[in-house]
Amino acid sequence: MDEDVLTTLKLLIIGESGVGKSSLLLRFTDDTFDPEQSATIGVDFKVKTIAVDGNKAKLAIWDTAGQERFRTLTPSYYRGAQGVILVYDVSKRDTFTKLENWLNELETYSTRNDMVKMLVGNKIDKDNREVDRNEGLKFARKHSMLFIEASAKTKDGVQCAFEELVEKILQTPGLWESDTQGQTISLRDQEQQRGGRACGGYCSIP
Repeated sequence: MDEDVLTTLKLLIIGESGVGKSSLLLRFTDDTFDPEQSATIGVDFKVKTIAVDGNKAKLAIWDTAGQERFRTLTPSYYRGAQGVILVYDVSKRDTFTKLENWLNELETYSTRNDMVKMLVGNKIDKDNREVDRNEGLKFARKHSMLFIEASAKTKDGVQCAFEELVEKILQTPGLWESDTQGQTISLRDQEQQRGGRACGGYCSIP
């Protein structure tokens, strides 16, 4: 069934508790949104296959709790990941200021130096914004990350965030090629069953 899948990628979603990591993941994988989403206990795990530039990739996406008491999971959680989505809540400045801590943790436990990082400012549907878009962009540029603002509630930017991250990983051959020697690349099935709203290339500011 997976003979036309180019590669399997391990992606992480990290950030403070309550920033909407699980909501972003659910919106992307199941196209659902639960305003009463409870805090993740331990690790949640989802698999989704997407097509980017004609290549299919199976994504194994790990979503972990932001609370300090679950940090014992950390080393195995980060091991072997090719991409990470760092999430903050644009309506809560403290979730933005703590991004440095998450980056430090990433540096400590990540096993791949060329891991692709995407910064996502979530909850742009809220009126009480505390973190300006330019601040997010500046932080992303400083740390060589992709950047996009999103809302799991309205769907804005969610598909783009994951697609752009995967696209960048696939453009970094050393990240995934060693795991997929001998597999054939199929260019069919580019269209996904996602209602047709495509990204049209890069959505975030270069």
